[in-house]
Amino acid sequence: MSRKILVVGAGKSTSYLIDYFLEKSESEKLHLTIGDINPDAIPEHIVNHTNCSVIPLDIFDTENRQIAIEQSDIVVSMLPARMHMEVARDCITFEKHLVTASYVSKEIKTLDTEAKKKGLVFMNEIGLDPGIDHMSAMQVIDRIRDQGGQMILFESFTGGLVAPESDDNLWNYKFTWNPRNVVVAGQGGAAKFLQEGTYKYIPYHKLFRRTEFFEIEGYGRFEGYANRDSLDYREAYGLHDVLTLYRGTMRRVGFSKAWNMFIELGMTDDSYTIENSKGMSFREFTNSFLPYSPTDSVELKLRHYLKIEQDDIMWEKFLELNLFDSNKIIPLEQGTPAQILQYILEDSWTLKENEKDMVVMYHKFGYELSGKTFQIDANMVVIGENRTHTAMAKTVGLPVAIATLAILNRKITTPGVQIPIKKEVYEPILEELKAYGVIFKEYDVPYLGYNPESVYDK
Repeated sequence: MSRKILVVGAGKSTSYLIDYFLEKSESEKLHLTIGDINPDAIPEHIVNHTNCSVIPLDIFDTENRQIAIEQSDIVVSMLPARMHMEVARDCITFEKHLVTASYVSKEIKTLDTEAKKKGLVFMNEIGLDPGIDHMSAMQVIDRIRDQGGQMILFESFTGGLVAPESDDNLWNYKFTWNPRNVVVAGQGGAAKFLQEGTYKYIPYHKLFRRTEFFEIEGYGRFEGYANRDSLDYREAYGLHDVLTLYRGTMRRVGFSKAWNMFIELGMTDDSYTIENSKGMSFREFTNSFLPYSPTDSVELKLRHYLKIEQDDIMWEKFLELNLFDSNKIIPLEQGTPAQILQYILEDSWTLKENEKDMVVMYHKFGYELSGKTFQIDANMVVIGENRTHTAMAKTVGLPVAIATLAILNRKITTPGVQIPIKKEVYEPILEELKAYGVIFKEYDVPYLGYNPESVYDK
C-alpha cells in the first residue's frame, strides 16, 4: 500500500522536490499528490506519472484543503510563509506530520505542545537559508564542541546568484527566487549583530554601504550585507558566549553600492502607491523621484542628484536597466515604488530558458581549544541546470524532500515544532545531499579575531 505525500504549492522551488519523490516512488512505495491553485502550469510528465495525482487546490478553500490533508500521511507546504498556518492547524486536527522550508513563525510555535502530544514532527526551516545553513553550521559547531573547543566567532552568508557562464550584465545578478524579497530586503528595522563582543546596528539607509568581502576559491570575490537580526539563532545554535555573530546575504562586489542608489531615490519604498502608475513609462517613473527642471533632462537630473559622473560604472548600470526608456510601459495599477521597480528589474534580470543560476554559502567558525585560537572557513557552491532546474530549487527542495522521507521512514522521530539542528536530522540529510553535488569544502585558516587587551573601543 502506497504512503501518501501531499505537496501544497508547486512554485519555482519544487522541481527537484517533485523529481525526488517520483524517482523514489516505486522503491519507497510513495504516491504523490500535488495541490496547486494553478494545476495547468505543472508539466505533463509529472501530471501523467503513474504515482502522482495533481489536484486544483486553493488553500483558503477549507473543505477541499481538509480533504486533501486528511487523505495524506505527511504534508509538505511550499506555500508562502504567511499561508502555512491554515495547513498546520489541519495537520494537528488530522494528526499529520508537516514539513516546510519557511522560518518558524510565532503562530506555528503555538502548535508545539499539541504536536508533541500527538507525536507529530513539524519540521521547518529545512530549505537552503534557512535550512542547509543550519545543518552545515551545526555539524561543524558540534564537532568543535565534541573536541572540547569553545566557539568565539560565527559568520554565515548565503547568496542566490547567476552562474558565471550566464553572467552577462553589469550588476552580475539575475533573479533566482522571489523578486519581491530581493527588492524589499533589509526593510522593517535595523540589522542587528554582535561583533567582537559589542552589539552593532545598521539602519536600512546604510545597510548596503556596510559590507564585508571574501573570496570563494574558483569563483572570485563576493560581498555580504547584514541580515535583519543575526542574533535570532544565538540560542538555537548554543552560541551564548560567542563574541561575533553575523549572518548576511551575498552578492558580487559592486552590487550593494549600486543598489543603494535605488534606496537613495526612494524606489524600494513599499509604503505608498504611485498615482496613475498604469501606462507610465520607465522614464516617467524615474523622473517622478527627481527634482523639477524646465531645462535639464531626466538623465542629467539623476546624475546630479546621485553625484554620478558620466564615465562612472554606476551610470552604465542604470542605462542597462532601461530606466530612461520612454517606450517601456508599466502595466501596474496603483503600484508602490517597490512593486514598479520589481517589474522593471524583472524585465532585465529574468533567467532565460537555458541560463543557469548559482547558490553560494560561506561560513566562518572561530574557536578556542587548549588555550589556542583556530578558524575554519567552509563554503558550498551549487550551479543550476537551467531556468526550471535551478540551484535554488535544488538547495531548497532536496533537503525538504529528504527530510520528508526520513520522517515517513521513522528516521526522524522527535516530535514538536522544530528546525534541523539535531544530529539525527542534519547528519543523514547532509550525507545524502553530497550525492546531488551539495558539498561543503572546509579550510583551516589563521584565526583573524582581535586581542581584547589592545582594543579600547570596538
